[in-house]
Amino acid sequence: MEQIKKDFETNFTGWSFIAAAVLLWFGWALSPHHIGEYIVASDFPAIGENVWFWIWMYRIHIFGWITMGVALFALVSITTQKPYRVVILPGAGMVIIGTFTLAIAAAYYYNFGAWGVGQTAGKSPSEIQYFIDNILFTNHYVTCFIRFGRIFSGAGFVLLGFGFLKWKIVSNWLGWFTAILGFVAMGIILAIPDNFEVYKPIFHVKVIWLVTMGAVILKQGVYLPTSKS
Repeated sequence: MEQIKKDFETNFTGWSFIAAAVLLWFGWALSPHHIGEYIVASDFPAIGENVWFWIWMYRIHIFGWITMGVALFALVSITTQKPYRVVILPGAGMVIIGTFTLAIAAAYYYNFGAWGVGQTAGKSPSEIQYFIDNILFTNHYVTCFIRFGRIFSGAGFVLLGFGFLKWKIVSNWLGWFTAILGFVAMGIILAIPDNFEVYKPIFHVKVIWLVTMGAVILKQGVYLPTSKS
């Protein structure tokens, strides 16, 4: 037996997924400058051209990660029943851990990017390079946050996808989408861990996944099996 849950709880969850997608993507798309895998000297003058707008777009982007965490917590709150909670809870938990790890990494780029504009203003190229050299170790440390955040998220997506497919909590095609997204995300990091550019499209796919999750939950609700086996 199974029941369809479609109420305030699913509406809140669905809109949270959509809000996360909007904040994440528009914060990124409207930003006047994108920092790469590492902060480099050329980032500071580019950020400085419109520093306050850049700051606000980064804030919106970071709140997108936070809202994604909220959406996943909401999903967990309505799917913590036997037997599927044993897969859904750790799956969503891994995605949440990865999401907040990525949010912390983004906060580093946001803080150091804005701070570095003031620190490098009026300095010679050699002085700016000295400043960059002094944050090199932190740069490398934060890229580890990015990679592990993506790995954690990928593992979580695989578990979520499996749970969606096994118990048909959402449409089968969305379960496959979720699981494949997880495998691809992990595969890229494990196979080519030092190629930042190759992973970039996964961010946009993740935004599409957020919108899709939100739309499906709003339209169809979630299917909650009542069987204990």
